[in-house]
Amino acid sequence: MEKIGHFIGGKRVEGTSGRYADVYNPATGEVQAQVALASQDEMDAAIANAAAAQPAWAATNPQRRARVMMKFVDLLNRDMDKLAEALSREHGKTLPDAKGDVIRGLEVAEFCIGAPHLLKGEFTEGAGPGIDMYSMRQPLGVVAGITPFNFPAMIPMWKFCPALACGNAFILKPSERDPSVPIMLAELMIEAGLPEGVLNVVNGDKSAVDAILDDETIQAVGFVGSTPIAQYVYSRATAAGKRAQCFGGAKNHMIIMPDADLDQAADALVGAGYGAAGERCMAVSVAVPVGESTANALIEKLAPKVEALKIGPYTAGDDVDFGPLVTKEALTRVKGLVDQGVKEGANLVVDGRGFSMQGYEDGFFMGGCLFDNVTRDMDIYKTEIFGPVLSVVRAESYEEALDLPLSHEYGNGTAIFTRDGDTARDFASRINIGMVGINVPIPVPLAYHTFGGWKKSGFGDLNQHGPDGFKFYTRTKTVTSRWPSGLKDGAEFVIPTMK
Repeated sequence: MEKIGHFIGGKRVEGTSGRYADVYNPATGEVQAQVALASQDEMDAAIANAAAAQPAWAATNPQRRARVMMKFVDLLNRDMDKLAEALSREHGKTLPDAKGDVIRGLEVAEFCIGAPHLLKGEFTEGAGPGIDMYSMRQPLGVVAGITPFNFPAMIPMWKFCPALACGNAFILKPSERDPSVPIMLAELMIEAGLPEGVLNVVNGDKSAVDAILDDETIQAVGFVGSTPIAQYVYSRATAAGKRAQCFGGAKNHMIIMPDADLDQAADALVGAGYGAAGERCMAVSVAVPVGESTANALIEKLAPKVEALKIGPYTAGDDVDFGPLVTKEALTRVKGLVDQGVKEGANLVVDGRGFSMQGYEDGFFMGGCLFDNVTRDMDIYKTEIFGPVLSVVRAESYEEALDLPLSHEYGNGTAIFTRDGDTARDFASRINIGMVGINVPIPVPLAYHTFGGWKKSGFGDLNQHGPDGFKFYTRTKTVTSRWPSGLKDGAEFVIPTMK
């Protein structure tokens, strides 16, 4: 059986801890590999390796660092099919969706080619008699990222691309559920010209996470995962004096106004709610139709679309809408939440719990589920399900619909479907959510904007990628200079003021 180790010092290395986790093929339920779980000594060695390599990389001028990123983009395009196949094999998502995973990371790498411009400081000539002032953006040193299973290409690149472009060294601790693609990305970075040791990938579990959070060398940590772990990582990292940007769970609402194009809204809900088996932090999991007639018409359109969803292994190609969940534990958890929704009185219009695929009976498959008449006190409304389940919560008015996402503890993404510009502008202005879509169901910003949720979906002052990425991975140093021709005789004992 294949053994997956780590990537340290520019090459793959075997794990030495003696501890391993199983890596499944979600379509068959079979263990296809084992991934090493790092010991404290292995993590210490990777961090020391990164610390040794970082000063020379930081001294490399931004234009040359950008050229490495430029070559990396070329290599990603060259190996797109190879990366997507490896991703699908371990995660279970369809090949087109896996390519989208890679492409959204590639777009951040493209943005980071602009590092020479993004790292420019400010300059003031003549701030005082013979005095100039200027600022510099300088790298932090060694930084780290802890990334989730659901986007094993995109989110690692969201983290390490801006960090590396800024001149940092990076320690990546990806999910142990699908570890192959992060190591493949690291190999492509070396092929692109990144010096050995600047990017290390260390696989592990909670002990590896804690080692990152407690290590004095690591200056900043980026995390994406569940809210309880995001809170844990943020509090422990900041207590240790590190910068932290931690993104957690979501419960994304999509409001459907009476004037909306219901065919467009239903198609948007099916794609956004069931794509990738619902294992997306930006998946729409709550539909909020305004008015009984809107709700009845929406359910009438949604039910046959959900029943007709094509489910299967990634090897089926374009004939599949979504694949299995990532693990048996994930499947059991999602089915349990659906059971709870039925118990609490929600109307299960489409029941996908009994789905079984011939020849893949041991896979982690589940059909799409559609609930109607869900209320805000139910567990299926309050909890992030992270599966192919869409809940319809009926609202009598726009204000009642608006209050649902406003009042929910999560604030990652939201959307409204309407033909009325005033309603759309009001919604965008008043909603307390980090990413807003107007007739767009999954409003993930492009790479030159920033990605981040509010409330319990995000912890930290700066978001992922875009300008915030460069701010997060650099410190500002301000220099005040005066040359001898402007110096006065004698010492000054009064705090400097403008003269």
